[in-house]
Amino acid sequence: MNIHDFRRIALSLEGAEESSHMGSPDFRVGNRIFATLAAAKLGYGNIMITPEQQAAFVEELPEVFIPVKGGWGRNGATHVRLNLANEDLLTGALRTAWKLRLEKNAKADKKKGPPRSKPQPAKSPSTKKSTSSV
Repeated sequence: MNIHDFRRIALSLEGAEESSHMGSPDFRVGNRIFATLAAAKLGYGNIMITPEQQAAFVEELPEVFIPVKGGWGRNGATHVRLNLANEDLLTGALRTAWKLRLEKNAKADKKKGPPRSKPQPAKSPSTKKSTSSV
């Protein structure tokens, strides 16, 4: 696999769009990043997953999945060594990051609640006089 495959697979996920963060291509859903090509020059794609998911990926395939150094890596950012990944593996990794981002987006939307409506001015009492027959 290579960066072109990474891009193709990321963009095949529903609602995914390519953007840029700090001069590097990133992939977003709901305007939030789930993957990047920030380390493409090193032969890596990056996925944003949970630390628990990262631990499972690294334990299963430590030659393919490598935690990003520093705080980002402690929070789940994970390098994927593209030249060692196959189509199914890369698709699964990107789908995991994409799905997690969708779930986080949905939780954030619930916290925000429904959009507030603008207060409406109070209606003045009707000035129409009723006509009644006597």
